[in-house]
Amino acid sequence: MDAVSITPRRAGVALAALTAVLVSGCTSEPEQPRPIPSASASAAAPSASAAPTAAGPAERAAALVGTLADADLVGQVLMPYAYGSSATKVSGGSAAGNRALAGVETPAEMISKYRLGGLILVGFSADDPTAGNQATTNVDDPEQVRELTTGLNEAAGKLPTGAAPFLIGTDQEHGVVNRITKGVTLLPSPMAAGAAGDPALTEAAWRAAGAELAAMGINMDFAPVADVLVTRSAVIGSRSFGADPKRAAAQVAGAVKGLQSAGVAASVKHFPGHGLSPTDSHQDVPVIPQSRKVLDRTAFPPFTAGIDAGALAVMSAHLDVTAIDKGTPATFSRKILTDVLRGQLGFKGVVITDGMNMAPAKRWGPGEAAVRALKAGNDLILMPPHVGQAYDGLLAALRDGSLPRARLVEAATRVLTMKFTLAERPAPAMSTLNSPEHRQAAEALAAGAVTVLRGSCTGGVRGPVTVTSSGGREATRGLLADALTAAGVKVVASGGTKVHLVGYGDGASDLRGDAAVTVAMDTPYVLGGAKSPTLLATYSSSRASMTALANVLAGKARPAGRAPVRVSGLPATTCDT
Repeated sequence: MDAVSITPRRAGVALAALTAVLVSGCTSEPEQPRPIPSASASAAAPSASAAPTAAGPAERAAALVGTLADADLVGQVLMPYAYGSSATKVSGGSAAGNRALAGVETPAEMISKYRLGGLILVGFSADDPTAGNQATTNVDDPEQVRELTTGLNEAAGKLPTGAAPFLIGTDQEHGVVNRITKGVTLLPSPMAAGAAGDPALTEAAWRAAGAELAAMGINMDFAPVADVLVTRSAVIGSRSFGADPKRAAAQVAGAVKGLQSAGVAASVKHFPGHGLSPTDSHQDVPVIPQSRKVLDRTAFPPFTAGIDAGALAVMSAHLDVTAIDKGTPATFSRKILTDVLRGQLGFKGVVITDGMNMAPAKRWGPGEAAVRALKAGNDLILMPPHVGQAYDGLLAALRDGSLPRARLVEAATRVLTMKFTLAERPAPAMSTLNSPEHRQAAEALAAGAVTVLRGSCTGGVRGPVTVTSSGGREATRGLLADALTAAGVKVVASGGTKVHLVGYGDGASDLRGDAAVTVAMDTPYVLGGAKSPTLLATYSSSRASMTALANVLAGKARPAGRAPVRVSGLPATTCDT
């Protein structure tokens, strides 16, 4: 499949034309369509004798923006969340949540009232380091998600921007951050992909996962994570492809290509690099103290690779990058987003904020924060803590001149260009979800990731086997037990060779001294203190990862992964030949 990509030249022409369009004051009421300025129009128009050509995404965006009222322009740069698992029918609790968030009762009413450009689907999952800003959940199973997205699109289709697809995004990063977990193909974590070290496997797996998102009506994934894991970070951890900038860059490019070839916009995050600090930006502003040379060498390469691969979006982060703009979080820094990301790295697509309901973004009210973020260079405001206040703040700033009209026009044009780009690929059928082909792609990536950090690379374990784990991992133990049985290894409740599983959040107290094999299903750092004669890492607890682990334990597969981060006292692998 060809990757979905934006044409920089076309985008530049459209933005130059639209910067000059809406320079006079406007009301929030719908206006008469306004033509593109004659100079730009004549330059772009074919001669009378020339054959007509179909308008591309940027041209369609430019034409549409030229017809929009102020209220529509403001709505296009907002992407909040909403309460409820349906667009039009919600519970009393969800209605109350929407009233507090936006003064409406349903997601459809929110779209209509604020003329929204998009909506993010949110949800909870086990071991999720981002749970702090997930105020609700509106995803359950694929059929419910498809019904929800259909309803959201129907509501958006009635807006003046209805000719463009509605943006529906979610965080489907794979590994510890997954919003949709039922009935879909779950990939191993990005760190597992980094351990496998084969961008072609990553691209194939992310293409499969992207096709499933598209089938459910989701056209934007806030992934992949491009943060190089320079420091041990619980909030980034296995969401990262690893500590090596060059290897991580290749993986990011593969993930971007895979997603976008399926018609889903990739949003590379968290620029300029959250892996350089252990602090959780959901709670505080992490300080990035490294020099600009270190940033160029370490943090930026995966973002550059994602951009070069055609990423349609980049997510900014609530990070204080002292070498560039000390004291100003990157989300609100023109130096970082406009001068560096656009001017130096050459990104021409959509810049979207990280969640504006996170603590670092709430130092200002929703309206002022939205204005500051847009002026810094963001084009989409994600998850404002109050939709009405963000909307009113942007509209007021536009009217009093503190938000330049050209900046809003530029942002709305970029958003609509991305939407029309995504419209060029039809959605797959729901029957593609969790298909054998997709599971095979996930299993191939998981198989390449299994790493031996201590012990033999051949022969497997002597059965029977008893699977143990740290607390609360019964489901994962069951997955491994089933996979071992399928691989021909007898599993017993007690008395067998102990295979002990540890995962996200586990430490030294979760290890077992009597385990013959200890397996890290998240970052492998904990293995540095393990006493087992055999130490393995899958970096993930997905079904595919447990199947791959079982095949190694059964002696049916040779583990070929390499740890993508350093583990104290252990090699990257003992299986080098």
